[in-house]
Amino acid sequence: MQYCVFTTSRVSTDSDEQATSYDAQIEHYTAYINGHPDWELAGIYADDGISGTNTKKREEFNRMIDECIAGHIDMAITKSISRFAQNTLDCLKYIRQLKDNNIPV
Repeated sequence: MQYCVFTTSRVSTDSDEQATSYDAQIEHYTAYINGHPDWELAGIYADDGISGTNTKKREEFNRMIDECIAGHIDMAITKSISRFAQNTLDCLKYIRQLKDNNIPV
């Protein structure tokens, strides 16, 4: 069985429009994962309203990375690379770290 996670559904402000986008992302990817009978949703890791320019303050992002490295998650699904990390160096660092652990993003 393949375990999947919807990663950091992040918005950078608390505006109503972005809150709707945040909720829509969670609904969409939960349904997407649940639509694959051989996948199991490992959890929703979402930093609501926290900027993606620095991963230090993104508690859910860091928890998701830790769960991946610990072998509890086999694949991370995200809306776009900018939802994963906006800082190019952070993005490359974590994508490579997960790839080294055979975890696709």
